[in-house]
Amino acid sequence: MVTLIKRNRFALAVGVIAAGAISCFSAAHAADYPLHIENCGNSLTFDAAPNRVVSIGQSGTEILYLLGLADKVVGTALWLGPVLDEFSDVNANIPRLADNDPSFESVVAQKPQLVTTQFQWHVGPKGAVGTIAQFNEFSIPVYTSPADCKGKDNSTGGDGTRLDRFSMDLIYQEIADLAKIFDVEARGAELISGLKSREQAARDKVAAIADGDVSAVVWFSSAELDIDPYVAGKHGAPGYVLSILGVDNVITSTEEWPTVGWETIARANPDIIVIGKMDRRRYPADDWELKLDFLKTDPVTRQMKAVKQGHIVAMDAQAMNPTIRTIDGIEVLADAIDTFGMVRQ
Repeated sequence: MVTLIKRNRFALAVGVIAAGAISCFSAAHAADYPLHIENCGNSLTFDAAPNRVVSIGQSGTEILYLLGLADKVVGTALWLGPVLDEFSDVNANIPRLADNDPSFESVVAQKPQLVTTQFQWHVGPKGAVGTIAQFNEFSIPVYTSPADCKGKDNSTGGDGTRLDRFSMDLIYQEIADLAKIFDVEARGAELISGLKSREQAARDKVAAIADGDVSAVVWFSSAELDIDPYVAGKHGAPGYVLSILGVDNVITSTEEWPTVGWETIARANPDIIVIGKMDRRRYPADDWELKLDFLKTDPVTRQMKAVKQGHIVAMDAQAMNPTIRTIDGIEVLADAIDTFGMVRQ
């Protein structure tokens, strides 16, 4: 058995607004330009709200859409799966520069007044797309998601190492910053309030879990199905999801996505296995159904109690990255824990 939950959670600015948000809305005011923003060690200045933005990263793109700024987006890149359902039509009419890494030239050709990036390895000191300095030469400011630079060391390459645990507060900061840059602070406050309400509701749903009662491993993908998988370390977004729900992560590494052998994972014998579901097909194991088949047929993994009991959860890979959809991951896992009968009555 695999638990696969699909939701459309973001309609109408992610649902019910908490009562406390009213004061936030009334406090929001028009941005004062020139506006100065400190972001990931860089100082950004805006003389007015940008009219043209290229978004490199699905999470940032969806944040812009949720803030009502789709008409400002002139190009997107880096997609792991379909856009949020309510934005499928508008997204279809916005140029997709690349499914993964766009070229520097393709980004600049859109004449953006702002580039947003989800990861520094795309735009950063040694960016695969370009460096901050390269974009500065064209007077194009770059805003990087705080989730990829705050409390994180990206100097080692790859996915980097988190020095501090990820928190949704970093995503809330990104929403607030972008709302301020585009002078839509009331929309930003509304969006943040709705996300916080959903997060708290998921926590409350499984609040009866006692520390140490439930353990899990989160499998994103593998370069090959029969080699060590990329699993979630304790400091990344999945680590946050597990920790706030009272679930122990059997992986203790601070790396974002360390590779760990199945024999080691089997010895830890987690109660739940979470597998990444995505449209990307960079690796064979990107296919969640192949992951599921492997778990059920491999001589090591099929002996794990989570496999025997069918306690396998397919989760949107976007929820496994530090993104706005991490809230989805919290809700999906909370629902699965409840369905599996792991919450004390």
